[in-house]
Amino acid sequence: MDRMLYVGMSGAKEVMLSQGMNNNNIANVSTTGFREDMAQQRSMSVFGPGHPSRAYAMSEKAGVNFSPGVLESTGRDLDMAIKHDGWFAVQAEDGSEAYTRDGNFRVTPQGILINGTGMPVMGNAGPISIPPSETLTIGVDGTISVRPLGQSAATLAVVDRVRLVNPPLEEMEKGRDGLFHLKSGEEAVADATVRIIPGSLERSNVSVVEAMVKMITLNRNFDMQVKIMSTAEEVDRSTDALMRMT
Repeated sequence: MDRMLYVGMSGAKEVMLSQGMNNNNIANVSTTGFREDMAQQRSMSVFGPGHPSRAYAMSEKAGVNFSPGVLESTGRDLDMAIKHDGWFAVQAEDGSEAYTRDGNFRVTPQGILINGTGMPVMGNAGPISIPPSETLTIGVDGTISVRPLGQSAATLAVVDRVRLVNPPLEEMEKGRDGLFHLKSGEEAVADATVRIIPGSLERSNVSVVEAMVKMITLNRNFDMQVKIMSTAEEVDRSTDALMRMT
């Protein structure tokens, strides 16, 4: 009977793990450039004394849905979206280079260009620093131009260039911080062919409808696993009653 109880208990636990991943996707449905996490279940035998006659389902992260999100035109000069394939390079909290599709840029009071999550945007030689200026524009190739304070509209100075990369997707993995890194731990090579769309943002690629349907399905699966545990308890009580009669 303990085996039946174990199967129900482990099944409920794995469903909760899948539900947590799905809830995280729902929570980030409005996060700019977010990529959906995908879960999968596979059968695992329960090993112990004797033959592995029991099996349970194990939930695990299958990967990331790299399909593009919907582009939304905002008209804001510092809103940037990647056209087709590619990534913005940013500096993660540990100082390493990471990659994201979040192009909701802004300039801090210290003159550092950051994205929507506060990560410094990387340029040719590290985080991009913007000098005091009248205007700031970013071209489709990532080139950053400013009009210095007190200069005429015809005077433009190139400050830096947003570092754009496009490594193979199979070489990328998603970290706990939501940023992407190369599995090798190295930095991706800059790709001059990547283009951006000024005045636009890429929304999350999470489908609200599909995520809600999955949440309901997982809730039903959890209830089923709890019912298995209840049934195991009832069978155990019945067995005890029979043993007392003998």
